Amino acid sequence: MSAATNDACWKRIGIWGDRSCPELPTHGHCRNCPVYSAGAASLLDTEVSAEYLAAGARLYAQAKTSTRIGTQSAVVFRVAGEWLALPAGVFQEIAPIRPVHSLPHRRDALVSGLVNVRGELLVCVSLPVALGLGAAGGAAPETARHAVVGRGAERFVFAADEVAALHRYDEADVAPVPATLAHAQAVHTRGILQWQGKPVGLLDDGLLFRSLNRGLA
Repeated sequence: MSAATNDACWKRIGIWGDRSCPELPTHGHCRNCPVYSAGAASLLDTEVSAEYLAAGARLYAQAKTSTRIGTQSAVVFRVAGEWLALPAGVFQEIAPIRPVHSLPHRRDALVSGLVNVRGELLVCVSLPVALGLGAAGGAAPETARHAVVGRGAERFVFAADEVAALHRYDEADVAPVPATLAHAQAVHTRGILQWQGKPVGLLDDGLLFRSLNRGLA
């Protein structure tokens, strides 16, 4: 190592020191000074130890691991004992369970009634009925939430037993729908995701909204 590097005047009287160097006003910064440049050049010329070279060789010889960054996101939730997911973009609000006001002269199981969301009455639908999972029954658990979802001018509310997480995934992570899935659910499911060791049915939001609109007609 040269005297220039050992001296390291830039750390004592230069820009990283007390700035008392008489050449500092001339150069404005140590990086513009020939002494600093000479120190950098001498550092590059320093002989590298055999141990350092061997450690570098071992590092670069290791097999490369590729990590695929999730490019899409979905909200994972549970209804009627099934873990499902919808694209995060359709979710507008997750709120505590609100009172559902029944509609007169309407007795179909798909429509639960109307829910007041920030002063707007929205149709509350039963996702279990829409997916062929059976009508929801019993008291709502403490984890239950109302989810407001929408596509364009179409907006609905549905009750979920639990809204668990926002899950990022890559399209390559979506597995085919198993043949054992019930018909109505299979029609609305475009694939299966794995989340915390659980299979999650990724719903096709376009098909689901069309089915809900048909049910309201």
